Amino acid sequence: MLKKQNIKILILLMSIIIIISYLTYNYISKKKQEISQLKQVLKLVDFSVMELEKKRDGSDITTEENIEKLSINKTLKKYKLNSGFYAGINNQFPGSGYIDFYKSNIIVLSSRGILVFKKNFKDTGENFKQIKNNINEFIGINQFKKKGLEFSWFSLKDILIFNNKIFISYTEEIKEDCWNTSVVYGDMNFKDIEFKKLYSPTECIHSTKNIEGIFNAHQSGGRLNSFDDNHILLSIGDYRSRYLAQDIKSVNGKIIKVNINNGNYEIISMGHRNPQGLYFDKENNFILETEHGPMGGDEVNLIEVSKINKNKIQNYGWAISSAGEHYGGKTEKNKTIYEKYPLYKSHSEYGFIEPLKSFVPSIGISEIVKVEQNRYVISSLRDKSLYFFDLNEKKQIINLIRLEVFERIRDLRFNNNQLFLFMEDTASIGVINLN
Repeated sequence: MLKKQNIKILILLMSIIIIISYLTYNYISKKKQEISQLKQVLKLVDFSVMELEKKRDGSDITTEENIEKLSINKTLKKYKLNSGFYAGINNQFPGSGYIDFYKSNIIVLSSRGILVFKKNFKDTGENFKQIKNNINEFIGINQFKKKGLEFSWFSLKDILIFNNKIFISYTEEIKEDCWNTSVVYGDMNFKDIEFKKLYSPTECIHSTKNIEGIFNAHQSGGRLNSFDDNHILLSIGDYRSRYLAQDIKSVNGKIIKVNINNGNYEIISMGHRNPQGLYFDKENNFILETEHGPMGGDEVNLIEVSKINKNKIQNYGWAISSAGEHYGGKTEKNKTIYEKYPLYKSHSEYGFIEPLKSFVPSIGISEIVKVEQNRYVISSLRDKSLYFFDLNEKKQIINLIRLEVFERIRDLRFNNNQLFLFMEDTASIGVINLN
């Protein structure tokens, strides 16, 4: 039997536990209420307007440095952009962005058109300087504020600096409420860039009046990469009009090669859903492409350059084959969708090219870059991680290693043996030394 003293101690401990639980519950409830109130306030703030106002005043953007230890003996240096990058693509706040390099300067583009550069990236005493530009003549506040649609659907999608030209892809409102993915370009300089339209599809997907009865501009693709002296590569998503990916007359759900001299294009591959990463490996003569699957089934695909112009476009299966499932799964409600788009788990059995890898569940796959001979890195949004891997002589993925960085990675570049990440949960540029 318990002694009276022990019983008193037990009662005291239980009382303390109850009090702590009560206080914790109240604290959590209060914090949840504060977060809910904050979210309501954020809904009233138009971050696109704030961002464009920052662009108009042309002022510098300061940074602050933070260092984080990662696994596999890696260190992440984060340089937070303290202003300007306000409006996000996935997050309402802070902003999203894209990275490239020009004449030893890092160039960063926001999702709403702020363009900045910096020479000595590691010097937090040196600010990012704005480059004046006319990007918002092509996509501006009227598109960013479209009513009844997702606030972040319409934005700039990527940046590429190539042959002293700067190329930017974006979701273009080709007709009233009818959209597709286009490219503008200009002469690269650090003062004032006058952009002109390079490529704009003649077709577009209406946000409400379309065959599928569904629309999603997050599925726009828009990734850019250089190809040869006269061409760049552009990925274009299906905007949730799944049938377009298998329509040879449509550019949607395709990778295209665009002539930078006249805007003419050629379809390189088809059967893509939402291509988010693109890298042309000149040494090995193939293109690596990453794309968001549906519910699961993010893919890494290899496009053989030697098979281009061989009278048959390389086909990667969407929306017939995929390792993923339609949102909601195989339910009675989705019966009609599965009848049209069965999502077979084999690609090759139905005449399509198998992916190098499918990620199930999905990781929110984003960009892909090469860091060594036959060694590559993939970034992710949802999984907030990097994936390092090698390709063997059979073009199979081996030695896959995950490195968590704890933020959504919108863009990825490799420069001077360092990985540069645009991290959109804090609007920061991350740097990882690969030495």
